[in-house]
Amino acid sequence: MTEANGAVTDVADLSFEQARDELVRVVSELEQGAPTLEQSLALWERGEALAARCEQWLVGAKQRLDAARSGAVAEDDQK
Repeated sequence: MTEANGAVTDVADLSFEQARDELVRVVSELEQGAPTLEQSLALWERGEALAARCEQWLVGAKQRLDAARSGAVAEDDQK
């Protein structure tokens, strides 16, 4: 994600929604064809980083859900 001053936001600072939205934009740009090979490579690398960030968020959400389910099962067993 590019900030107003033109700086690129660190992928680690993005929320899931921000990373997902930027990934959609990057994929769209790649599909349209970047003017140079260097720009295509930069977009590809950014897309890979964004996809990894989205996966981190999803894995974390799954772990939280699994923990919540385990806690609910443990509480049911105690009743």
